[in-house]
Amino acid sequence: MRPEKNYLVKEVSEHLEKSDYLFLANFDKVTVLNTAELRAALAKECAEYHVVKNSILNVAAKEKDLPDLTVFLNGSTAIVVGGKNPSGVAKILVDFAKSKDRLAVKGGAIGKNRLGANDVETLAKLPCLEVLRAQFLGLLNQPAQQFLYVLQGVPQGLLNVLKAHSEKA
Repeated sequence: MRPEKNYLVKEVSEHLEKSDYLFLANFDKVTVLNTAELRAALAKECAEYHVVKNSILNVAAKEKDLPDLTVFLNGSTAIVVGGKNPSGVAKILVDFAKSKDRLAVKGGAIGKNRLGANDVETLAKLPCLEVLRAQFLGLLNQPAQQFLYVLQGVPQGLLNVLKAHSEKA
């Protein structure tokens, strides 16, 4: 491989190292203003948007042991990487694609799993990691809380009976 191509592969590999996920998009109709707007939105999640050459991305993805992405590598391709919140990044990407009707989400990968465009949309509907953690903690806390209500119910019932009896007398 020529030195300039090795440099490009190395550069794309560095981008792929920034996160455990990768989203691919077709940017054919995206204007420079739209790109700047998308990059600003992605920066809030510490994510980055990069235009890459399909053949270079394919080589870099194979070096990183990502799933086979060749099905997505046609036409113009941009990658979105970085940050710790893949669902938040997917939400920004999907919302941008729907609102601007210019960008098309091709798919992506999380770890060793390949995602189609529908999978990315499903991921975008998930709540962020902090909300999922809070919901999980709430589920763990709920049985103990219900148990305390049951334990409290017996003495409370006895107190109510005694109070009613004392007021009656």
